[in-house]
Amino acid sequence: MAEDPRDEDRVDRILAEWRRERPDLDTTPQAVIGRLHRLAMILDRAIDDEFARFGISQGEFDVLATLRRAGSPYRRSAGELAEHTMISTGGLTKRVDRLIARGLVEREGDASDGRRRHIRLTPAGFELVERAVEGHTANEHRLISGLDGDAPHLAELLSRWLRALDVD
Repeated sequence: MAEDPRDEDRVDRILAEWRRERPDLDTTPQAVIGRLHRLAMILDRAIDDEFARFGISQGEFDVLATLRRAGSPYRRSAGELAEHTMISTGGLTKRVDRLIARGLVEREGDASDGRRRHIRLTPAGFELVERAVEGHTANEHRLISGLDGDAPHLAELLSRWLRALDVD
């Protein structure tokens, strides 16, 4: 617990109450997981606000950025998109349909396999994702600025934790 009460956060107060009420419980995981939950809510809100400046959602950015990272000609099959995004296949179809309606991506057939379809960035989609990724990167730098030089160490710890939980 923090020495100075002004340094306490909500999680510190919750843990203090559990120590008072149930001193037999080891609440160490709550200190980590509770803070991660709070951070996730704060980060989601800040990231949503940044993408709203560009008229897109996090999921739509994920699709656009995945196509951009593919390199020229900025296309992937639907299966490749699903593998390279953090979106379920059902959610992916809805997002792609919305992005098509807005003229940011298009579906195209595969010349070598008529059954296979690709999703490709349009010039408007390319221009939008270029601006959005710059804004997003600046926003992320702002969000981790309070960590000073600890960000690489935290990134490694979180990566190790994800591997331990068998999540990729």
